[in-house]
Amino acid sequence: MPSDYLPIAILTVIAAAVAFIAILLGHLFGPRRPTSIKGAPYESGMRPYGSGQRRMPVHFYLIAVLFILFDIEVVFLLPWAVVLRELKLFGLIEMVIFIVILLVGYVYAWRKGALEWE
Repeated sequence: MPSDYLPIAILTVIAAAVAFIAILLGHLFGPRRPTSIKGAPYESGMRPYGSGQRRMPVHFYLIAVLFILFDIEVVFLLPWAVVLRELKLFGLIEMVIFIVILLVGYVYAWRKGALEWE
């Protein structure tokens, strides 16, 4: 059983090594000519105003959390779709229950106005 996870472990190690090497090479061979203009904050072609520590409305975080929640739940549909033929009617009923629970949460968030962008 643990040997089934060996390719995933190898892929993870290779991905981490490539990321580390890319960052290291950029740091070693990248240009280093700092100036006051390069160090100035810049966003969307506009000079920043106010403090960078200003509070963000909770609504932005709520939208982000809802997106992540429903996005992760959709990931559970792929393994189900792969083994659907083996699960037969039981698997179909279980997934319908799962999707209904998701829809109840989605409708609740919608009714509460969590998805409104102001």
